[in-house]
Amino acid sequence: MPIDAISPMSAKTPKFFRAFISSSHRYSPRMKATMSQTAPPFKLRLFLFLIVFAGVATVASGAYAHTSEGGFVLLLPTDIYIASGVLAVALTVVLLVFLPENAIRRLFDPIRLWRVRPNKLPLVTSLFSCGFLMWLVFVGLHGPRDPLANPLPLTVWTLWWVGLVFLQGFVGNIWRWINPWTGPVWVLRKLLGIRADVKFPVMLGHSLGLVSFLGFVGFLLADVAPADPSRLARVVVVYWLCHLFGMLVFGPRWEARAEGISMVMRLYGSLAPVGKKTGRRAFGLWGWKIEAGKAPPIGLALLSLLVLGSGSFDGVNETFWWLAQLGINPLEFPGRSEVIWPTLTGLVIGNLALVTIFLSALWLGLRLGNVTTLSLARAFCLFAPTVLPIALGYHFAHYFTSFLVDVQYAIAAASDPWATGRDFLGLGQFYVTTGFFNTQDSVRLLWLCQAGTVVAGHILAVLLAHAVAIRHIGVERGALLSQLPLAIFMIFYTFFGLWLLASPRGF
Repeated sequence: MPIDAISPMSAKTPKFFRAFISSSHRYSPRMKATMSQTAPPFKLRLFLFLIVFAGVATVASGAYAHTSEGGFVLLLPTDIYIASGVLAVALTVVLLVFLPENAIRRLFDPIRLWRVRPNKLPLVTSLFSCGFLMWLVFVGLHGPRDPLANPLPLTVWTLWWVGLVFLQGFVGNIWRWINPWTGPVWVLRKLLGIRADVKFPVMLGHSLGLVSFLGFVGFLLADVAPADPSRLARVVVVYWLCHLFGMLVFGPRWEARAEGISMVMRLYGSLAPVGKKTGRRAFGLWGWKIEAGKAPPIGLALLSLLVLGSGSFDGVNETFWWLAQLGINPLEFPGRSEVIWPTLTGLVIGNLALVTIFLSALWLGLRLGNVTTLSLARAFCLFAPTVLPIALGYHFAHYFTSFLVDVQYAIAAASDPWATGRDFLGLGQFYVTTGFFNTQDSVRLLWLCQAGTVVAGHILAVLLAHAVAIRHIGVERGALLSQLPLAIFMIFYTFFGLWLLASPRGF
């Protein structure tokens, strides 16, 4: 029997799936007639199905070619895990061919909760956050020199950059409460009578924010000692003062367009399940605000890709493969000072390559779907934020194991911030353990957590991109075909991310 002839409410359909299908078929008679005329025919669905599985076969075979490159993960069958992860994303693409479009849209419908009233409490918490930051800077300048004993590098690189950034995208807009600028700017304006009368130059767009973010990533990856307490303290003070001055002069537009960290936090906040809709607190699937919102400015769309590209290069930068390209023996690493410029060059080239490939996939998709209602620039602004689930998933996976160790050092430093033998938290004899790296079972569990997060991020990105296409292109076959190159891009990026997790590190 042809697949198109099978009723979605067949007697053989499982009960829970019949309920899901029935809830997703609440169309008006006019919409039903339109969808019946424009639904992808069986040949098109079969064609897409075969293309996706041909890609999976290629990627899966490539996964087996990399099994000899695992570090301590060599004991695990990483080829099977990688192929399974890629297959999961590919099957999601195939599922989109057969699922009703309204069912995909309903996935991103949030639940509206209580009404939200504006309050100034975040300004107060921002002042406390700024005070805590200044105390960390003071300890960084005058406290212990060991980065694993000083609270500043442990707070910045472990609790903030790893933990908080993930929570910002996974939970909600935490940055609004701990932003170290909004409170001080508000107080200084009140005390000094300063008004932000200078208009931010429109021609700059978000370029200063992009440079600010890339400068931050460049410092993290290429500086000779980004975790040195005194060095990091000076960088933090200069960065904070520069953006404080900009916010005092130009107002909120400086934070929205020139301060790269706040821009990244706002992007991840748009991915989080908790948000606002029509004046009420709302909760939905990750990405519902991206699916329902307007296209962001092109600068923020570009930043979405830079976040993904920079995170990916952070993983590539440590692999044996990358060191081999630089002609460096990974077992005799000469030090970070020898690879500053290759690292910065690789960061720029890696991001340019990602943007080029993404734009090419979008352009090809618009041509395949014969989409004339969207320009390439507008399509870029709409679909670039859909990669944020991939970026967030890889952010978690890349730093997960180091976070498990460094957060223990952070707890110890919180109990004894000056390394004088104090025990403010009453921890007693506290030892940092790495025992979870010593057994195959625990390593397998850790790697599965990492790989599962990467795969889940890619699946969510595929669903989100398709929902955005349905909203802005329509339910006709053009929406489906336009997503095919982007879906293939995400399938191969899944393989790339899982390969990075299984690759040995040189330093």
